[in-house]
Amino acid sequence: MTHIPLSQGDHVESTAHEAAPSRRSLLRATAAVGTAAGLSVVGHAGTAHADDHAPATAPHPWRAAATIVTAHGAFAESSSWDEVVTILQRRGHHVVSVAVPLRGVAYDSTYFSDVVGTLTGPLVLVGHSYGGVIISSADPDAGDIRGLVYVSGLAGDTGETGAGLVGKYPGSTLGPTLTFVNLSSGGRDLYIDQAQYHAQFCADLSSRKAAQMATSQRPILESAFSEPFGPHPLWKSVPSRFLWGELDRNIPRRAHQFMSRRAGAVEAIEVPGASHVVGISHPRLTAALIERAARAAVRGR
Repeated sequence: MTHIPLSQGDHVESTAHEAAPSRRSLLRATAAVGTAAGLSVVGHAGTAHADDHAPATAPHPWRAAATIVTAHGAFAESSSWDEVVTILQRRGHHVVSVAVPLRGVAYDSTYFSDVVGTLTGPLVLVGHSYGGVIISSADPDAGDIRGLVYVSGLAGDTGETGAGLVGKYPGSTLGPTLTFVNLSSGGRDLYIDQAQYHAQFCADLSSRKAAQMATSQRPILESAFSEPFGPHPLWKSVPSRFLWGELDRNIPRRAHQFMSRRAGAVEAIEVPGASHVVGISHPRLTAALIERAARAAVRGR
């Protein structure tokens, strides 16, 4: 497995996709900037090189040709994608941010698939955390799904559970931070205790932003973490890309590494020092990865 150091800044980002005509010159450019931050990029099916950035508003030949559908995870909401969505929209992409019910794998993936079924053209599904479970378990016949992007996302196999994947490797400190509400209908809704939310969930964001997110966090039904994943995980048949933070305290980095390798990811990027909400703390990097998936979707997998 090859690791090529790249910059983690907003102006130089990483790619690992289909062969490019200027591959050698791009690799030289990568080497020139890469030692500054040590962003680990693994090209499971391709070559890692520096992205030839165009301005954020520049048109592209694949503009608006693919629809990007996002799924948030537990203890967050659809607005957690706002900064990434803004960047993608400025670059001409159609984005749908689904409000995931967080009621359980079967219920949530069915609802998500129903939304996907209303969309036409090539689709790229993007999931954060538990949202990764949802995009993995989406109905493969719901639409023309051509790409998957996991942003600190869980890519489970048939019969696995969220709790099982998170606990597969040591490092998660989520459990002790959880509080709950007993539901009159049965079961419990889980939240992260507001006083612990910043350190646990989003340590690389400002305290002000963390406090805002803690108050608006969406709860997840406790049983969702022990519900088995769908029978036909999409990552087995659809190209995938992975992005996660080195200091993710919800899902251990070794779990992310395991899932990306198992899926044969086109790209797998670990961001040094980033938390579980790498999509919020590094929106340009996240948007660039999603856009590469959209580009590949338009070109045909």
